[in-house]
Amino acid sequence: MKNSLACKLLFLILTIACKIQTQVKCLEFDFPTFEASNDSDLIKVNSYIVLGAIQVTPDTRGGSLTNHAGRALYNKPFKLWNKDKKATFNTTFVINISNQTDPGGEGLAFVLTPETTAPQNSSGMWLGLVNETTNRTLGSKIVAVEFDTRKSHPDDLDGNHVALNVNNINSVVQESLTGRGIKIDSGVDFTAHVRYDGNNLSVYVSRNNSEVYNQRNLVFSRAIDLSASLPETVYVGFTASTSNYTELNCVRSWSFEGLQIDGDGNKLWLWIILPIVCLVVIGAILGLLFLRSRSRAGETSPDIEAELDNCATNPQKFKLRELKRATGNFSHENKLGQGGFGMVFKGKWEGRDIAVKRVSEKSHQGKQEFISEITTIGSLNHRNLVKLLGWCYERKEYLLVYEYMPNGSLDKYIFLHGKSRSNLTWETRKNIIRGLSQALEYLHNGCDKRILHRDIKASNVMLDSDFNAKLGDFGLARMIQQSEMTHHSTKEIAGTPGYMAPETFLNGRATVETDVYAFGVLMLEVVSGKKPSYVLDKENQSNYNNSIVNWLWELYRNGNIMDAADPRMGSSFNVDEMKSVLLLGLACCHPNPNQRPSMKTVLKVLTGETSPPDVPTERPAFVWPAMPPSFSDVDYSLTGSQINSVTELTGR
Repeated sequence: MKNSLACKLLFLILTIACKIQTQVKCLEFDFPTFEASNDSDLIKVNSYIVLGAIQVTPDTRGGSLTNHAGRALYNKPFKLWNKDKKATFNTTFVINISNQTDPGGEGLAFVLTPETTAPQNSSGMWLGLVNETTNRTLGSKIVAVEFDTRKSHPDDLDGNHVALNVNNINSVVQESLTGRGIKIDSGVDFTAHVRYDGNNLSVYVSRNNSEVYNQRNLVFSRAIDLSASLPETVYVGFTASTSNYTELNCVRSWSFEGLQIDGDGNKLWLWIILPIVCLVVIGAILGLLFLRSRSRAGETSPDIEAELDNCATNPQKFKLRELKRATGNFSHENKLGQGGFGMVFKGKWEGRDIAVKRVSEKSHQGKQEFISEITTIGSLNHRNLVKLLGWCYERKEYLLVYEYMPNGSLDKYIFLHGKSRSNLTWETRKNIIRGLSQALEYLHNGCDKRILHRDIKASNVMLDSDFNAKLGDFGLARMIQQSEMTHHSTKEIAGTPGYMAPETFLNGRATVETDVYAFGVLMLEVVSGKKPSYVLDKENQSNYNNSIVNWLWELYRNGNIMDAADPRMGSSFNVDEMKSVLLLGLACCHPNPNQRPSMKTVLKVLTGETSPPDVPTERPAFVWPAMPPSFSDVDYSLTGSQINSVTELTGR
């Protein structure tokens, strides 16, 4: 017993000693402008400093600008990770890209890479990142935030977008800047801010340098483990390219601050402090043993498997080998898509099609999503909810098994042009909206414990073979223990920009009213075919004002609300039904949460049992704290509707 305890103590002390050796150092620099004296601070390939900026691709006045690839990196490497820790960083840079042809081409990217030179033949659509040979290979070793100025690939969203690339020119996530009034290759300065906290990479873009790191300027935030794609040490900097379409790719200023991992350094201080650490550790262990001897029933946190095994709503537990066999060992051919917490694969199990979500074990959010999905919807059974069939936790693999939806997600039918949109007739759209309202009303009022979805959006709505809608992706959902409660408070704002109610940014609460707001935005999307960030006035850069809600309210104020109907439907719809749905969508998106209808009321309007709520023609200003409803406005169909709005923010 004593020998065993001594061995454990020795092992713990050595572990602590190794941990102490891992120091954190800061890589920090700031170039408000670029001068000739900064030339030695950069590693440049086919790029140079001139006119106070880095010309990432050559600006050869009078010479050819076509088919160039350039690279400019900071000359000191950045230690990104080791087996114990991950670095964090944030960087801000001002870009000026001026097209020399119409359109310009091809784009510029902020990059993390171990390679100081660009691959051969990486001009054109490759942005100086990869070439035809290295694309989609682990050997490319790049993670980049691209600012793309030409739609040179079928998967590109448009010729004016920001995207995240991982060992691949095909983006993991991409967002257009058109709705934000920014044209990348206009020759006008704009500011970008990239932030990585060890788990999530977030990108912000603004015309104003001083206000770029602001929630309204968030373009996207993506969970990503950089250690899975990059070596321990990388360089940071920029790449850019031109093709037969040309532009001038300039970086006018650049600041970087990163807490990097460093395993080297003088260890003398280690041997000075190690005896003290040993005494503290031994004392702590002896104290712990003493406390355990006095309390025989010491509690430990159960692991995930034990927690789910004890869950009363636990669906079927699968074996990992079953799901590998069902999906062809998670083959690329069976991949259906990729979300923020993992990849989804099609599989065949016991003669039926299934969808398997493979959650990243290293992602904290993925782990949280895994538990949330099972504990919230594991036992729910509603025709308009995607059915969770089971789960698997084995060999550090987190997997969720769902029924398979042959027609995929709703967003590709609303937003993509082409033949697929012809299926969305007015009757189909009405059925989709009605089905989703039934699902949400069930979550709010039909369950034993009220459930807040918190991430209602088109990409989380799945369509079966008959285009019946089913609400899915409950990774952010939260269950409220008492049915009379209507909110869940968080330290971190959850949801998707464009669908989030304005009060969410102030009080951090998820409520039944914020779910209703997101549903209202989704209704307007389905009817109009516009994205949530659709902008009428491109000179106004306020997130809340520049939205599908503001656009529709402007049409309503001018007496033209029927102009919001998706022109692809032609005149094949009932005018009264269309107007009723549009007004109901606006009511759900009322700036005052107390004026939004409950889902029970929404469902009654959609089934024709009652008329849509009165909606003012002038969009009300957002005021916080919100004014409580008058006595006649109270919707008694929702028990405990929120009136008080001030709360202390607490963890999830």
